[in-house]
Amino acid sequence: MLPPEVVVIGNAGVDTNVYLPGQDVDWSREANFTENLDYVGQAGGYASRGYARLGWRTAFIGHVGADAAGRMVREAFDTDGIDTRGLFFDPAGTARSVNLMYRDGRRKNFYDGKGHESLKVDPAAVRAVLEGSKLAHVNLADWARHLLPLAQSLGVKVACDLQDVVDPEDPYRRDFIHHADILFFSAANHGDPAPLMQHFLRARPGCIVVAGMGARGCMLGTGDGSRHFPPVDLDLPVVDTNGAGDGLAVGFLTSYVLEGRPLNDAILRGQVTARHTCAQRASSSNLISRKELDECVRGLQA
Repeated sequence: MLPPEVVVIGNAGVDTNVYLPGQDVDWSREANFTENLDYVGQAGGYASRGYARLGWRTAFIGHVGADAAGRMVREAFDTDGIDTRGLFFDPAGTARSVNLMYRDGRRKNFYDGKGHESLKVDPAAVRAVLEGSKLAHVNLADWARHLLPLAQSLGVKVACDLQDVVDPEDPYRRDFIHHADILFFSAANHGDPAPLMQHFLRARPGCIVVAGMGARGCMLGTGDGSRHFPPVDLDLPVVDTNGAGDGLAVGFLTSYVLEGRPLNDAILRGQVTARHTCAQRASSSNLISRKELDECVRGLQA
C-alpha cells in the first residue's frame, strides 16, 4: 500500500445548512420556514474530500461517533478512497455544525465539536499513517496539537489553518503557529490582515502565511513582505461560502507543496479552488477536480 501524499488532521462531521427564504430571520415569529440540508463538512471533511477530488492519495486522522452522522462521514470517505486508518471513535458523538445561510452565500456558524477538547490519539497509529507522506494539513482540534512534533520529526511539511483569528496572542493557537511551515487564517475579523500576518511571521520566521479575505481576495506573507491578490473572476454564482477557506488551502498546498509550483501560481490555484467551492450548495461531493482546476486556470491566464 502506497503511503498517503497528504494527511488531513482535525475534525470532520456533518453540517446542517439552514437556508433562509428572506434576507434574515423573522424574529417576530416563533417558526421560520427554511430549507435544511445535511452533508459531510467541517474543515477536515472539506479538506480531505478536496485533496481526494484533485487526485491525491489522502488520509484523515480524526474522530467520529457511533451514530448516523459518523456513518455518513465514513461512507463519504470510503467512496472518495480516503485512507481512514486514523479515523478514531468519539464517545460523545460526531461533530456537528449548523450554518444559518443568507441568500448571498454568507453564513453564521454554530459549531458542536463533541469531545474534541478531551480526546487523545494513539501516537503509534498516527505514525503509521503519517510515515512517507509529504504534507500534514492540520486544523484546530485540541488533540491535534500533540501530533505536530511527530509530523515534524518525520520530515512532513506542516500546514496549519488558524481559521477566524481574533487575538494574535490567543494561547490556544500558539502551538499551531509554532510548528507550522505554512499558516492559513481567515481575515473575517480584520479589515487589514497585514499587521496580523507580520505578527505571525515574527513569531515563526521562515513561515509562509496566507490570509483568506473572502470577496476581497487574499494576501500572501513571506519574509519579503506581504502582497494582496484580488479575487478571481469566474462565471460562477456565490451560493454557499462554507469550505471556501479549506478550498484556498487545498488548492495552494497541492500546487506549492505537492507539485512544486511558484507561490504566485499556487495562490491563483488556491483562489480558483475556493471560488469553485462557493458555487456548491450544501455539498462537499462536487468539489473541483484537477481537470476543472487546470481548465479554469488556463482560461484566466489566456
